[in-house]
Amino acid sequence: MTHTIFIDGEAGTTGLEIRERLEKRSDLQLLLLGDRRRDVEARREALNSADAVILCLPDDAAREAVSMIENDKVRVIDASTAYRVDPEWVYGFAEMDADQRDAIANSTRVSNPGCYPTGFIALMRPLVKAGLVPADYPVTINAVSGYSGGGKSMIAEFEAEGASTAFRGYGLSLKHKHVPEMTRHTGLNRPVLFSPAVGNYRQGMLVEVPLHLAALPETPSVERIHGALVEAYQGQRFVEVVDLDASEDMTGIEPEALNGTNIVRLHVFGDRGGEQVRLVAMLDNLGKGASGAAVQNLNIMLGLDETIGLI
Repeated sequence: MTHTIFIDGEAGTTGLEIRERLEKRSDLQLLLLGDRRRDVEARREALNSADAVILCLPDDAAREAVSMIENDKVRVIDASTAYRVDPEWVYGFAEMDADQRDAIANSTRVSNPGCYPTGFIALMRPLVKAGLVPADYPVTINAVSGYSGGGKSMIAEFEAEGASTAFRGYGLSLKHKHVPEMTRHTGLNRPVLFSPAVGNYRQGMLVEVPLHLAALPETPSVERIHGALVEAYQGQRFVEVVDLDASEDMTGIEPEALNGTNIVRLHVFGDRGGEQVRLVAMLDNLGKGASGAAVQNLNIMLGLDETIGLI
């Protein structure tokens, strides 16, 4: 059976990445509008005739697109932040909970996770669920992404002739749009302190959470923190928890190592017996952090093997 797919916003960074992944597949047929992609009626027809729609639009445009869908059989994946904390939409992080895949499969409305939140939630949610980190604990996130995460304007800035910016911190107002998503889906009830940055490379990201173990209620060991992550992601294809011995042998960590994949890799750094730990997630911000996750969710929603078209 061939499923029809419409990518609304296929010309953007995420849309192009999703299209590249889907157009090689024989089990899917893409509805492409070409020069008519800004034609409202052409979009309306595609939005209502496809088996599944992937929205790669700014928040307001995504909401408008959803309002145009009258066919209740159309499955929708939204890659914007518009619905990530909306209780009527399923959060599209399949590995987040044991029943999350079923929730995605049975829904017609799935919100694709953000790139930074994917790394953070992967690290923190199991620790909150296990009671190792209290829900009201003040959590800090330090993260850096390649400039592709900023879309076409940031790509043009960093790739312009003579561009010299090496690294830039941003989100200095502490009002970053990912904060509600990261707080809600980890089970925390205190807003996280998020310190994002962009580096002078195209894609790939590191998301780090430093913890003072002695400040946590049970003063958990490094091994116990690591064990909670291993238990949470046992058998998962796209979430890897690096062995403690391997992490101890590392002298550096490289944000581009997983580019082109749909994998998020979790490290636990810290002296065994020590009182501090650095949790680090590595992923491709355009892969598991965006287009790869969208394809994984699409596969699940269509009842297909979720790994098709992904590495």
